[in-house]
Amino acid sequence: MYPTTPDGRYFVVKDRLWRCSNPALDEDERQRRVNELMAGRRAVKVAKAAEDSAQLKAARAQVDAAKVALGERGPVWWDDGAPDFNRRKVGNTPYAQWYASQDAP
Repeated sequence: MYPTTPDGRYFVVKDRLWRCSNPALDEDERQRRVNELMAGRRAVKVAKAAEDSAQLKAARAQVDAAKVALGERGPVWWDDGAPDFNRRKVGNTPYAQWYASQDAP
């Protein structure tokens, strides 16, 4: 399991922050969006195997749309005005001290 920031906004993989899904989504909506995301990822795999650039573009758009709907990309899901540190190195963010205090990932 990857460490999650104390505010629940990010998890850390290889010293990089990744935005968590919006916890305000109800379980049915979250699962529907996760299903869309996984279908999009499968479509990316198929398009790459087929070397079909148009299909790949559409599949990647499907993945992006699902991630935006989950709150992992696009506008942030929190409303306190805090900036977004998605995809940033954790050591270059306000979470650096917290992360340094964690057990080795």
